[in-house]
Amino acid sequence: MSEATVADQYSAKVQDVLDKISGFTLMELSELVSAFEGKFGITAAAAAPVAVAAAAPAAAEEAAEPASYKVVLKDFGAEKIKVIKAVRAVTNLALKEAKAVVEGVPSEIKTGLTKEEAEKCLAALVESGAAAEVQAE
Repeated sequence: MSEATVADQYSAKVQDVLDKISGFTLMELSELVSAFEGKFGITAAAAAPVAVAAAAPAAAEEAAEPASYKVVLKDFGAEKIKVIKAVRAVTNLALKEAKAVVEGVPSEIKTGLTKEEAEKCLAALVESGAAAEVQAE
């Protein structure tokens, strides 16, 4: 693609970025891709041409989407009692067991969940003041 075609196709901001990165080395470009992946939560594969993605969408979804998830409590924060109550609500544990789970962070709260179930569990924990995350199993 000639420079004239690039100038006609993209906005001024995009042209400015293209001009800036045209002088990057391969290592710098690799670092830039990693920075984009970390900052925006995407992978370089997501930026692949549409034709490639359209060729095997079912296979890509199966590879990208794990079968089950788990919720891991990372920190109970300042509201330990609220977090214990939230753990009891999402797990049906007794008070003593829920307290042990919360005090033993990091700890798995629930496993074998669908993505939706894991996100509901995560939301309940985060709402109580805990730091938690959903992980693929």
